[in-house]
Parts: sequence; C-alpha cells; structure tokens
Amino acid sequence: MNDYYQVSAQPPLQGQIDISGAKNAVLPLMAATLLCKGKSIINNVPQLDDVATMAQVMRYLGAKVDHQGSRLTIDTQACHGHQAPYHLVTKMRASIYVLGPLLARYGRANVALPGGCAWGPRPVDLHLAGMQALAAKVELTHGNIHAYAGKLKGVDFTFSTSSVGATVNMLLASVLAEGTTRLFNAAIEPEIDNLIDQLNAMGANIFGKGTTTLCIAGVDQLAPTEINAIPDRIEAGTYLIAAAMTRGRVRLNQVIPAHLTALLTKLSDCGADIQYDQDSITLDAQRQGLRPMSIKTGPYPQFATDLAPQWMALCASLPGITQITDHIYPDRFQHVDELNRLGANIRVKGNSAYIIGSTSLSGAPVNASDLRAGAALVLAGLVANGTTEVRQIHHLDRGYHNLASKLMQLGATIQRDADDTSVNVTHLSLCG
Repeated sequence: MNDYYQVSAQPPLQGQIDISGAKNAVLPLMAATLLCKGKSIINNVPQLDDVATMAQVMRYLGAKVDHQGSRLTIDTQACHGHQAPYHLVTKMRASIYVLGPLLARYGRANVALPGGCAWGPRPVDLHLAGMQALAAKVELTHGNIHAYAGKLKGVDFTFSTSSVGATVNMLLASVLAEGTTRLFNAAIEPEIDNLIDQLNAMGANIFGKGTTTLCIAGVDQLAPTEINAIPDRIEAGTYLIAAAMTRGRVRLNQVIPAHLTALLTKLSDCGADIQYDQDSITLDAQRQGLRPMSIKTGPYPQFATDLAPQWMALCASLPGITQITDHIYPDRFQHVDELNRLGANIRVKGNSAYIIGSTSLSGAPVNASDLRAGAALVLAGLVANGTTEVRQIHHLDRGYHNLASKLMQLGATIQRDADDTSVNVTHLSLCG
C-alpha cells in the first residue's frame, strides 16, 4: 500500500483520549493460549496489523481466532500443527513466541526465522540457547528453527543480557517442563508480569514476578483462562511527548502511570507539569517554556528504547544541545536522516545521537523506516511549518490503534492518503 499521512503544523494539542491495550503484551498472551486445549479470552486487545499477523499464525496452527472490538477469543481445541511458516513469521519478530509453547505441548516446533523492523540485529541466539538448556535439540537450517524434545527438563538458566523476547519464550516453554526452572537476569517489563499473571491463572506455578529471578515449577497441564491486556505504555508515551512538543494540555485515560516513571520524570525535568492518579495522566506544557533533556535507554524501568525516536523529535524542536544514547539497539537511528529533512540538526556517532535543537522545523516528504520512527516523524510534523508528508505508514499500522483519530481528537489536522477521507477536527474541551 502507498498510504501516507499529511500532517499540518498545530496549535497546542488539547483534550483527552483513551489508551489502547499493549500489543507487546497481547502477542505473548496469544502465544500462551497454545499451551492448552480450549477457548481463551483476551480483553483490551487493539486492532493492529501485528495482532492480525499473530492471529494468522495461530489459525495456521489450527486455532480458531475471533477478534471483535477489543475482545479476542482463541479456541485451540483443534490445534494440531507445529510449523509456523516463513510467509507469516517473516512479517513480525514476535512470531517466534510460538516456539516455546509448541515445543512444550507437542515436543517439536518448526518456526521460520522471524522478520519485522528493518533496523538492528535482534538475534534469536538467546531463544535457542534457552530451548537447548531445557533439553531440546535445536537445529537452524535453511532459515528455519527445528526443535525437538521428548519432555522438556527444568534447568537453571542465566540470560547473558536482559531480553524480553527470550524471557517470554522461556516462560512459555518451562511451565510444562519436568521439574523446576530458575531464570536469572530475566526481563522485568510490565508485559512480562502480564504474561505471568495469565500463565498462573491457567494453572502454572511461577514465582518472583517483578524481579529478575523467576522460579517456575513445572505442571502437567494448563487450562484456558480470561485475561486483560495491560495498557500500552509506548502509545501513552508517544501522546505525552506530542502534547509536550505542541505545548498542549492533554489527559490520557486507561493508563498505568507506574509503567511510565522514567518518561514522566524526564518530561517533568523538561518543564512540563505532570499530574496523575491510578489510571490517568495529565500533562500541561502551556505554562512555561520547555528545555530539552538528554536520555539513555535501558531495560525497564529505565527509559524505553521504543520512546527514543519520539524523544529525539521533541529535542529537535527545542533550543539546546542534547544527546540520546541507545544501549538496547545501538543502530536504531534510521530516522535521523528523515528528521534532518525536516530541518533538524542531528548527527550520529556510534550508539549516540547528538541533537542541536531548533524551533524552525519545516514540512517535507519523509519515509517511516519502522514503527517508532514513523511515530517520531508524525510528531515532528505537528510542529513543523507547513505540511509534512509521512510515507510508509504501514509500519505505524503495526503498533498504533487509530493514531490519526486519536490525534484529531486532540485537535490535530492529519489526513490519510490524498483522497476525500481527510477530516478536520476542532479542539475538544479538556477535562476539568
């Protein structure tokens, strides 16, 4: 598809929006349903291309998948397959999450090497090492992962680096393993906690939630359950940064502020006023000027790498010199050239980007190289003079539910493609 967004320079964003469920939580929750027979329900599921891709993978394996509104029903009663094919898996890296449950339930799995964003090596080495540690035989041939096991065996396993994906796969594989598995240096992202809650509700015995050491006592079988996906902290962070960039006042509902502590601290340091309660956040950047702040990304609860491109857009639009260092994906800077096309002054050296900020960005045609890069370009378009044309927005469809609609609820003028579907929405009144 050749869809694109036309984004016009905006007055301050104002209003309130609801945050959708987190795709990075939903995808592991979907894979977990493969561990048992029966009908599972996941609530608060956004309508996203990545969710649709995972649903296709599940259907290929024999599951019945029904996504109505924000309710996702998966019936694995007739599941029989153990092969996830290239034409589906290559669309999305998270497809590798089926490796663990297929191996645990059927004793074998054949999964094509995953695809996804175009930047940065995200090797599957830790996933494969984990399966081997659980007594599986693993071969990597002709672009496919072939794994076999009679019965997985519990083991002590230490992740050489904190990895959300590898932690997910080890949890999904070890819950049905014989004996006890202990995972050290495990990821502690909220999405991991969401998965642990689901698995325990299914009958697993997982201890240590919220810590880097997880203990899994294997069980013989699991049962279907119903679970709510947590709110999307990256989506929430994107809209908070957009509100700050436009000097707006925006309230986010259906969000968990504790999942955004690092970002909220930085936004406050920039000069934005932040107020929050149990499930909402209000950002007010109207009262005083903002100053840019340098960041370093890291594993949760540090600053999220998935918010670094959006933060770069913010810093590029504010006078001052800042540095962004990405310790998670060192070469995640393909969006720099596109931001520079909008008048930004950014140079990259190693895993750091150096930004000389300015208030004089100007609209131009740009290409989104990946999901979060696309979000950064849309945000930059909100403050750039004239109109910014953001192309390759299929990346954005992977991870943002109703991005344009939500921005328009806040007063943005943004249209998709060049047809008559454009909508101009006036500002909504902000919550009291």
